[in-house]
Amino acid sequence: MRTRQVGRRPVIEVLYVQDCPNYPGTLLVQRVLADLGIDAEVRTTLIIDRAAAEQARFAGSPTVRVDGRDVEPGSEPPSEISVACRLYRLEHRLAGQPTEAWIREALLRAVGRP
Repeated sequence: MRTRQVGRRPVIEVLYVQDCPNYPGTLLVQRVLADLGIDAEVRTTLIIDRAAAEQARFAGSPTVRVDGRDVEPGSEPPSEISVACRLYRLEHRLAGQPTEAWIREALLRAVGRP
């Protein structure tokens, strides 16, 4: 179980593969941070091969994590490692990136806000 350290900034990781058409959309992370007034460190990582994907526990592109935890509910640990585009299961469809709500919820949880 991870505990939030008071005064520590959350770390947001955006992991992606080259030419992923859904990667630019994940940069909405910056807008969500601004909307919530949260100061966080944002890291982007290009996954270049299978070895890098395995080391990063990469579920596909794009992957967004807050403090090391994937923002997609129920996706930890990843069911498979992939150096390809990722599909997210939404209520009635598939999507190429996580929802803004998932990112918002993960950030609020990281800073201990409801």
